[in-house]
Amino acid sequence: MKKILKSPQQWQQELDPETYHITREAGTEAPFSGEYNDCKISGTYRCVCCGEPLFSSAAKFDSGCGWPSFSLPLHDEVIEERLDTSHFMVRTEVRCERCEAHLGHVFPDGPAPTGLRYCINSRSLTLEPDAG
Repeated sequence: MKKILKSPQQWQQELDPETYHITREAGTEAPFSGEYNDCKISGTYRCVCCGEPLFSSAAKFDSGCGWPSFSLPLHDEVIEERLDTSHFMVRTEVRCERCEAHLGHVFPDGPAPTGLRYCINSRSLTLEPDAG
């Protein structure tokens, strides 16, 4: 996968301030505020920064946490995991492998068969609905 590398100034020109803060500065949107939290549309969720396909709506579930939750990414190689020790917590941050956009975090409390909950900011995603 070819990496997309841009300066902070380039990202600021392309993204609105809130999306920039979330994706480039590892911010987070308020719970239950995101466009895709309750979304039931079938399709593919892509990285808002680079368009990389990240999650399928088939892997989306209602975790009740206030952010869109997925049990697995489309492919392991589209997600980069990093240790996050901010806010006096130890978590696993997830980023887009292609452009390093902050997406959210993954937790080991999801449904079978993976047992994972990818808790993702809506502002990190765009939804490409299935044709039909």
